[in-house]
Amino acid sequence: MQTANVNLPITVTVRHESVTDSLRQHAHKKIEGLHLDYPKIIEARVIMDVQKNRQIAEIILFCTNHITIEATSEGRDMYVALDETIEKIARRMRKQKTRLLKKSRPHRNESIRYLEERHFTEDALDHPEDSVEDPIPFIVFPEKYAVKTMFKEDAIMELELSDRPFVLYKSARRDCLTIVYRRKDGEYAALDVNG
Repeated sequence: MQTANVNLPITVTVRHESVTDSLRQHAHKKIEGLHLDYPKIIEARVIMDVQKNRQIAEIILFCTNHITIEATSEGRDMYVALDETIEKIARRMRKQKTRLLKKSRPHRNESIRYLEERHFTEDALDHPEDSVEDPIPFIVFPEKYAVKTMFKEDAIMELELSDRPFVLYKSARRDCLTIVYRRKDGEYAALDVNG
């Protein structure tokens, strides 16, 4: 699976100064490291301007569907200005992706189901399967969990905005219960719950 932008045409221009190889490589590495999940980048231009007490970095990305994303930062060090500009570009790319997803998705069903949270003692683990009676749960803290019909992108956004370890939702695409959680490496994972 491709994780970086490969063979991307990147033009690096420095005004009022000569561009060093390390600065050019730093700019190339940062732009090629932008995540591929965003709108596809066709061409990138980096313009660095060295003035008396200011160093200005500007990045312009030309993406598919006639999308142009640009950002500018300034600082006393060109590397810092370039890193700040890359962060701004990444944020703007994520916003653009969210806009694209909102335009293309169908209107979702707003139905909500509530699942009651139950806790069991450790004796429930040794409970024989052939027993007629189910183990009785004890209530630690009664809480109802709203199961909404939504898309995976909405569930990830809800997970980021809440302090819950996971989000359970009904998938609007596949019509099944799904759990989204954050893995230890910071990435997100989704599990389908077959009931």
